[in-house]
Amino acid sequence: MTQGPSFQSQTLAAAAVAVLETADPNTKCTATAAFARQWRHGDIRGIGNGSPADRPRRPDRPELLPPAKVPRRKINRGTAGRIAQLHALAHIELNAVDLAWDIVARFTACDLPQEFYDDWVRVAEEEARHFSLLTERLADFDATYGDLPAHDGLWDSALETAHDLCARLAIVPLVLEARGLDVTPVMINRLRAIEDKETAELLEIIYHDEIGHVEIGHRWFTFECIRRNADPAAYWKILVDRHFRGTLKPPFNTLGRDAAGMPQDWYLEVSSR
Repeated sequence: MTQGPSFQSQTLAAAAVAVLETADPNTKCTATAAFARQWRHGDIRGIGNGSPADRPRRPDRPELLPPAKVPRRKINRGTAGRIAQLHALAHIELNAVDLAWDIVARFTACDLPQEFYDDWVRVAEEEARHFSLLTERLADFDATYGDLPAHDGLWDSALETAHDLCARLAIVPLVLEARGLDVTPVMINRLRAIEDKETAELLEIIYHDEIGHVEIGHRWFTFECIRRNADPAAYWKILVDRHFRGTLKPPFNTLGRDAAGMPQDWYLEVSSR
């Protein structure tokens, strides 16, 4: 069995690195819950200094392929499409656990308030819960995480923005997670159409939490822009042009993005270029 952290840490940065260095997904999520609980209760008393590796440790499975090589299946009444969708979502959520801990550990030199760390520990804990819910639902279909191939595109964005907190916030929560707000309601509707109430309700939990994650990203991006005397809207567009390898494509879920506090003129202007 893969060796995991002891679930005890003197600093939050050390806890974050311990999770990032844990390969086993279930141990990673258990450690996340333990460290989040310790942080809230004051058992971890300092931020410390982080020095995370470029990439977190990963389990032997799933096999990681280039994004274009990963098979795609649509949600349908059969189980294969739902298994593929649940597996892809579980992979995204596991990456999201690491992304949350990475932002905790990587930017400790940025003189950030405790509230910043409170927010990202909360995000890590919720993403770990999402992963667990998705893998439990996979088990209902006699499937497990690792059964299907996946890709490492999310972490490519982390590498691209590892040098700059503003760039990380601009791309990960405000492009990638915001895209999740666009597509998740569509998946929920399709699941309800085939009478898969259990999976639809699970995705509704995730969707609600992800609105909060995008809001956290927007709030701290704005905070950091103000510290740099930069206009948040203009600077976000610059950073998207510079660091996002793709295009922002409609349709956008403006209701979900509005709930997260993301102004429509930001992404509508970028997508129209």
